[in-house]
Amino acid sequence: MGYRGPLPQRLVGRVNACAVALRSSPRWGRLVRRHLTVVTYTGRRSGRTFSTPVGYRRTGGTVTIAVKMPDAKKWWRNFTGAGGPVSLHLDGVDRAGHAVARRDDRGRVTVTVELGS
Repeated sequence: MGYRGPLPQRLVGRVNACAVALRSSPRWGRLVRRHLTVVTYTGRRSGRTFSTPVGYRRTGGTVTIAVKMPDAKKWWRNFTGAGGPVSLHLDGVDRAGHAVARRDDRGRVTVTVELGS
């Protein structure tokens, strides 16, 4: 059984709110922050600022985000082509970087962020 359509925005909002709350939790936050960050970016078309929690892997100054169910999400499309600026909350601070999204031949989407110094 696969994914069949858009998730209700209310459900997505609640899941995201729970994820952000877990990051701030005194009990679970330290563990959750190792694998979950908050991406903040400005929409290309709307000019509005958005924030969304995402799973990530970090190696030095590079952060890799594997977008789950990419066809059901739009945020990563702001980083196609030449990419764009992004902010990630890492190690207790917001870190600026440049994000580029790529889709492979199997339909998987990866957003690679090169952090600024």
